[in-house]
Formats: sequence, structure tokens, C-alpha cells
Amino acid sequence: MARRVAVPAGPLGDDFSFVSPVAKYVLFFFNLLFWFSVCLTIIFLLQLAAGVLGFVFSDEVLGGAVGVLGDPSAVLLGDSPPFVPQARGKVSEIINGAIVHYRDDLDLQNLIDFGQKEFSCCGGVSYKDWSQNMYFNCTATNPSRERCSVPFSCCLHDPDQVVINTMCGHGMQARGYLEASAFIHTNGCIDKLVNWTHSNLFLLGGITLGLALPQLVGIILAQLLINQIRDQIKLQLYNQQHRADPWY
Repeated sequence: MARRVAVPAGPLGDDFSFVSPVAKYVLFFFNLLFWFSVCLTIIFLLQLAAGVLGFVFSDEVLGGAVGVLGDPSAVLLGDSPPFVPQARGKVSEIINGAIVHYRDDLDLQNLIDFGQKEFSCCGGVSYKDWSQNMYFNCTATNPSRERCSVPFSCCLHDPDQVVINTMCGHGMQARGYLEASAFIHTNGCIDKLVNWTHSNLFLLGGITLGLALPQLVGIILAQLLINQIRDQIKLQLYNQQHRADPWY
């Protein structure tokens, strides 16, 4: 049903306006804040992971991510049985693909190193997953100088160490778990990343809500402003008709 506007008993002054300046300027502020946030986000993403975006957000990976989040109620309610296996499979696919392309892009390499140091992990399931990379592959036919090695981000670093030894992971894949654990993190990153995501769902949901709330307010203000503009147009038409025909 169309919204009806109360018709004034007589012509109002030309300076009268239904359009609220408060709504107009608040809407302008929210739009400005939104586009400023978008620009900052784009710049941050380009600087942090420009090389990995094409891989992570490919059609296959994006489709899987949508599938994981296909039931938002289950995710928000912490219904872990359907969420964790799907999330683990998708994270495993992404991490294993990133391991294969580790040396192909510097931004991807820095992102993986940051993740392994932040979560104190190495590889997908274990440090031996680095054999999937052609440079770290541990087969006897691999001529690479990094054969059977792992990236330095897998190493157990001494807090007092000033200079990082980038060769600390040399030959670690050839060692057993117990022996290697004295020098590197032997546990994989998949379970740690999935567990971190699942334990921070409410935090991630709050961030998402915080990003969506200004847009919701902007939509409401925009609709309010549209209605006020329509009322103003009707008022102007009414005043014009009243001036042309006082008996109208």
C-alpha cells in the first residue's frame, strides 16, 4: 500500500522542506565512511596478499567456502560436527596448494611464513608435507639444494637470537619426528587453523556484523531520505496548484 502524505490545510512557505538535513548529512557521512573503509581494505589486501588472492579466491576454492558457510545458523550456533570436517577439508586444500606454489610468489611465501610462525606449525598435517614442493621434495632424484628441508618459519627460534638463520630447516624432513622436534615445529597448520577459526566464530561474526551495520543504517537513512524527497515534491506540486487556483 502506498504511503500517503498529509496534505496541508494551506500553502506552506517556499523555505519549508520535508527533507531532514540531519538524515541527509548522516547518510553522507556513512557513505563517506564506507568508501574510506573500502579503500583502506583494498590497499591492505593488495599489500599483504596480492599474489595469493588469485589462488585462494579461485572458483573452486570460493565455491567450497560458500559450501562450508552454506548453513550460517549451524555455524553461529557452534554446531561443529558438520562444520569442522568441511572446513578442515577446504583449509587442507588451500594449504597444500600454497605449499606447492611456495616459491612461485613472494607475497604467498611471506603469507605462509607468517602463518607458520604465528600458529607455531609446519606444513599441512606435518612438516613432511613440504615434500609436495619441488624444491623441498625429499626424493633422491631431487637436485635442489633445499632437498628434504623446510622453510625457516618452521624452526624453533630463540627469542634472544638477533640474526635469523634461514637455513635452520635444512634436511629436517630426513629426520624423525622426535629428532626434528628439537629444531622445528613438527605439527601441521590445518588443525590449528581450523580450531582457531572455530573458537573465534563469535569474534569473526562480530567483525562481520560491525562491517554490515553501517550499511544497514545507510540503507535505512537512504529510504528515509527518498520518502522525504517524495513528500517535498508533492508539497511543491500542491503549492503550485494552490497558487494557480486558490479554490483548489
